Amino acid sequence: MTADADTVFALLEQLASSYLPDRSSFDDAFGEIVLEADDHIFVVAERGGSVVGYALTTIARLLYTNGTSAQLQELVVDVNSRNSGVGSQLVTAVENECRARGVRQLTVASSRGAAFYERLDYRSTADFLKKVLHTEQ
Repeated sequence: MTADADTVFALLEQLASSYLPDRSSFDDAFGEIVLEADDHIFVVAERGGSVVGYALTTIARLLYTNGTSAQLQELVVDVNSRNSGVGSQLVTAVENECRARGVRQLTVASSRGAAFYERLDYRSTADFLKKVLHTEQ
């Protein structure tokens, strides 16, 4: 999985709009998430032996869900592989892993592409607001 870091970083650069991806920070986080963290789910999609998408999900124990809850934090599909079912396959893989881990709910925040998630039976239950607490100078 660590061999995929370069490709995943290139995909991240396609996603990022609020933050400019920093390779050093990415390498630290990628190593921790992929190799060590049990409170994350990280899956990749491959076509022809190349990574064309990834999904990153965090898992946390919440009070109101009577157990763990997961949030799909990042879903990226390479621009050349979009509208081919890769995104749906990634979401399905995350859902299956959440079920296997006994996660009670999976949420996703989407500033664009809500119709994509609605086709997968996700429903809006709240607004998602964000405040940037620290900016790199």
